[in-house]
Amino acid sequence: MKVLTAPVEIPDHLDKDLRRAYVLEGITVVYGLTVVTVMYLVMGSSQAMKAAWLEDLISLIPPIVVLVGLHMRTRRPSDRFPYGFHRVLAISFQVAALALSVVGLYVVYDAATSLLAVEHPTIGTLEIFGHPVWLGWLMLPALLYSALPASILGRLKLGPARALHNKAMVADAAMNKADWMTSAAAGVGILGIGFGFWWADSVAALVIGLDVLMDGVKHLRTSVFDLMDRRPNTVDGDPADLPRQIQDRLADLPWVRRVDVRMREAGQIFFGEAYVEPVDDDRPIERTAEAIECARSVDWRMHDLTVQLVRS
Repeated sequence: MKVLTAPVEIPDHLDKDLRRAYVLEGITVVYGLTVVTVMYLVMGSSQAMKAAWLEDLISLIPPIVVLVGLHMRTRRPSDRFPYGFHRVLAISFQVAALALSVVGLYVVYDAATSLLAVEHPTIGTLEIFGHPVWLGWLMLPALLYSALPASILGRLKLGPARALHNKAMVADAAMNKADWMTSAAAGVGILGIGFGFWWADSVAALVIGLDVLMDGVKHLRTSVFDLMDRRPNTVDGDPADLPRQIQDRLADLPWVRRVDVRMREAGQIFFGEAYVEPVDDDRPIERTAEAIECARSVDWRMHDLTVQLVRS
């Protein structure tokens, strides 16, 4: 069977954004491994620190699945997968959203049970050069190391994520935002323990979990709807204007009487069908080809459009 779907989906003018996406996600993985190690060494028995460490550990999943998705999307269509591997990015988005939801749910449960059980966490001391040092003083710089680079990475990812229409990167950026909020809340909890407020630690962890869970559920809902072939949305969740633009462009062709367009997302790109009623039956093959080229010229995301000429 001859495969007709084009394998290339990123135009040349977005090569810079694509390279930037690879670099940012690679840096995130390496940096995340160092954060997990540092946080584990100073975690102690603090619920907030445990939540922060778990969140940092799970946050490694989104950049990894984004890198896998960016790599696999370039595979050519085959007899077994005639539409190509574009949806692997949609699956990456769903995995990233699921990781956010799971960690948020676990942190909420763990913090709530600790709060209801009236558990009094203790932060011990560590001997450094013969002097006892409260472990909380070591936790705070570790949290700062976890927060600031993650916040910067999250902001840097939004640019290429929007340019490439990559929702998995947006979910990863949300995870980086959760890293920052997790670290800030954990720091408040540790200081609360230092001042004798035993509940501050669990309350901080609960706030962390709720925020992460809300982000996770929002992205998970979006990923499920995308896989159900919902009308395309932007990475920010707004209805995409591309279907209307293509319908208007096709309607402007001199031989078109009426046109109806429907589209669905497949990762970073769109597939769709256009039902076109021509003014007469002249040159159907040439007109079909013209309509396809006209639609694909509107936006690079319009990857594959099937044009069907109809009588009404």
